[in-house]
Amino acid sequence: MSSPKKLKSSLTSVLVLIVVTILGLSSGQLDSFKQLLGDKSSGLVTKTWSVAVDPLEEAPSKALAESVLTDRVLEQLGNDIAWNGVGAFVINGNKTNLNAAVASLPYVNNETKTIQGCTVPWRANALLNKSTRQYRDRSSTGQGGNDYRPPAWHQRHDLPGEYDHAVDRGHLIGYALAGGLAGFDASTSNPQNIATQTAWSNQANDDGSTGQNYYETIVRKALDNNKTVRYRVTLIYDGENLLSSGTHLEAKSSDGQVEFNVFVPNVQEGLTFNYHNGQVYLDKVVQ
Repeated sequence: MSSPKKLKSSLTSVLVLIVVTILGLSSGQLDSFKQLLGDKSSGLVTKTWSVAVDPLEEAPSKALAESVLTDRVLEQLGNDIAWNGVGAFVINGNKTNLNAAVASLPYVNNETKTIQGCTVPWRANALLNKSTRQYRDRSSTGQGGNDYRPPAWHQRHDLPGEYDHAVDRGHLIGYALAGGLAGFDASTSNPQNIATQTAWSNQANDDGSTGQNYYETIVRKALDNNKTVRYRVTLIYDGENLLSSGTHLEAKSSDGQVEFNVFVPNVQEGLTFNYHNGQVYLDKVVQ
C-alpha cells in the first residue's frame, strides 16, 4: 500500500501531466512550472537511464554532504569532484577506468579491512549480466531479513521526514544485481557485503535525490536490456572511523552506453553521526 507521501507525489506528477496537456507548455515553461512545485533536479547523471522524479525525496544539503569530505576522504576520491546538486558528487567527470570489455564469466569479489579490531566491508568488484539479475523476492530465496548488526550499528526510529529511521543494512553489491549469481551470498547478513549505511544514502532513488539506489537502478535497467556491466563499490573510511564517510560507485557497460563515477555521502538530513563509532544524534530544531 502506498504511503501518503508517495501518494501525494503521484498526484503531483498527474497534475503536471494535466497542465502540460491542457496548456501545451513549452519545455522552458514546463521547467518553470516544475520549479513552482518544488522540483529540485539539476540535470541527470546519465541520459540513457533515468528514473521518475519524486519531489518529496529529501536530499541532503550541499553543506551536509560536504561535511564528510575531509582531507583523508578527498585523498581517496581525487581532486576532480563536483556537487551534482541533488545529494551526491560526480568524480572525474563521471568517467571511470573500469574495463567492461573482458572475456570472463560473471563474478563478485568482496574485500574487507580491519578497523578498531572489527572486520568491515571495503570494496566489491563485479562483472554483471542478465544471468546475475535477481527478480524474485528475498523471502522466496531464503535471503530475507534478519537481526544481523554490522559494525557501527546504532539505530533510531520514528524520525520525521521521508525516512523514519536512521540506518539500514547497506549492501555493496545489491541483491537485485547479483542475487542470481551462484555462490554469492546476497543476504543482509553477509559481513563482507553489508555495512551500516544511512537510510537516505541507501534508499534514495530519484532525479532530485540521488542515493545509492538511484545508481543501482541504472545498472538494473542495463542488465534488463542484456548489457554486461563492470561494477565497483568502495566504502570510503576516514582513518579509523567504523562508519564509512560514503560510498564510491563506478559502473561501465561493455558497449559504453552506461557509465558513471560518483560518491554518495553517508549522511541524512536531521541527523548527526559520530563516524568513529556510529552513534546517531537528532539535530535540534530551532523554533
